Amino acid sequence: MNDWNRRQFLGAGLAAAQGAPLTRPVRVGFMGVGSRGSSLLRNALKFPVEVPAVCDINETAQTRAAGLVEAAGKKRPEIYGRSVDDWKRMVQREDLDAIINAGPWELHAPMSVETMKAGKYAATEVPAAVTMQDCWDMVEASEKSGMPCMILENVCYFRNALLILNMVRKGLFGELRHCEGGYQHDVRGAFISRGGERGEAGTVTWRGMHAVRNDGNLYPTHPLGPIGWWLDINRGDRFTHLVSMSSKGGGINNYAARNYGKDHPSATRKWNLGDVNTTLIKTERGATVTLYHDTSSPRPYDLILRVQGTEGIYMGTLDKFYFEGRSPKKREAEWEDPEKYYAEFEHPLWRDLSQSARGQGHGGADYIEMHEFLKAVKNRTQTPIDVYDTAVWSAIYPLSVKSVASGSHPVEVPDFTRGKYKNRKPVEIHGA
Repeated sequence: MNDWNRRQFLGAGLAAAQGAPLTRPVRVGFMGVGSRGSSLLRNALKFPVEVPAVCDINETAQTRAAGLVEAAGKKRPEIYGRSVDDWKRMVQREDLDAIINAGPWELHAPMSVETMKAGKYAATEVPAAVTMQDCWDMVEASEKSGMPCMILENVCYFRNALLILNMVRKGLFGELRHCEGGYQHDVRGAFISRGGERGEAGTVTWRGMHAVRNDGNLYPTHPLGPIGWWLDINRGDRFTHLVSMSSKGGGINNYAARNYGKDHPSATRKWNLGDVNTTLIKTERGATVTLYHDTSSPRPYDLILRVQGTEGIYMGTLDKFYFEGRSPKKREAEWEDPEKYYAEFEHPLWRDLSQSARGQGHGGADYIEMHEFLKAVKNRTQTPIDVYDTAVWSAIYPLSVKSVASGSHPVEVPDFTRGKYKNRKPVEIHGA
């Protein structure tokens, strides 16, 4: 298939044109099997898959991953971990249908690109890219190879996120005007090692180095994934530009001083990341999005996930609804609890998979996400989260950093579809 036809095919959001559905178990390789990678591996092993190979430079992670595969009654995988580049050797294996990567952020895009070039489905942890060049490299590799690249954005599969998607499609919110979300999660412990696999206690981790170097929204995809689906981004609408600003920092220093002493290097060093970043995004159709990033403050977890339409609102922090003409109203509008909306508008995926997903990671969303990826690989079809979603959701990281550095000047968000978004269909509502 020539490049033009591959681009046309991928842009249409149809099958990846890789032949008939597989009649054997899907064969998946895993790159990066630390804490998150091991969790993904456990999830995948609940499905009819084979795991011929795993890759990690940490021996503890290698042993754990191989043990998980064997404990599932499968053949012990070959381990790749000679060097930090040994994943490149694993990519060339001919007995893999897909590769899932969950290593350091800087490697997500290169691993995904080489996976697609080798004719395999790519799935990557979040964010999928940390530079604009990474984003374009993934798009180019997917278009030229015809292979999908799915960012494993599990918040898209949260029960409330899928409920809202179904309700948006059924018109309950009217026309969407504004969405709001945030990665508001105290993860200072992920920036500074507690010891063990992350390195010597008190040292800055690879994730922490992003907070040392950059100031912006460094982790945008959790809230932006479902919001992108609700607003039909890349599927009728697109992000056009953003502005971003950050508060002063100091939260990570306070954490380090409290845990390691006020004179510890992590307590006295300069962390570029502001404690709270706010990013505003505009869409071509005139909707607005507010994103927050707060990983440095003492606070409970909250993704916000607010959606405001001309007919009503959902507020995820409260987990409540209000619809004009439908919700109770006395002197003023009153919030409604979600139970009756789940009963009437439960997304088919949650309806079909809730029993199997129960007790799995992130309230079952990890299971449903893995189900959707492996189903696409099995059927040789496009993944529900495609390379254009993967690119634009991740691009907010470098674009927000650019805006903050410029004094919060507007920054253009590129159209990774190159105009195809105008004719692409919204994400399909379907069951298992």
